[in-house]
Amino acid sequence: MEQTLYDKLGGEETISKVVEYFYHELVLKDETVNVFFERSDMENQIRHQEKFISFALGGPKQYSGKSMAKAHEGMNLQPEHFDAIVKHLHDALAHFEVSEPDIDQALFKVATLKDDIIYK
Repeated sequence: MEQTLYDKLGGEETISKVVEYFYHELVLKDETVNVFFERSDMENQIRHQEKFISFALGGPKQYSGKSMAKAHEGMNLQPEHFDAIVKHLHDALAHFEVSEPDIDQALFKVATLKDDIIYK
């Protein structure tokens, strides 16, 4: 059986660290995207993101939140916002010494969601 990217990256423990770092050290400090989280319950946001990333990387947790289109409805996110988030995810994964090929694989999965996120 082939190892999932979720398992290869270290499972739940690593995903939790990556998501915490992603938000607290990168996203919330970036003035181009932090405005989208001003009224967010960040504890809840982090929990949802952990589940979503775990699910996207082949982990056991099932993401049961809103569809990407529904979750981003009314936000009018532009390509530059999406690109900033992708860069922050890259940097968070790199911070935890995930290899570039594995980062590329993870970001490829995120890129497939772009049409469901921008201009909504």
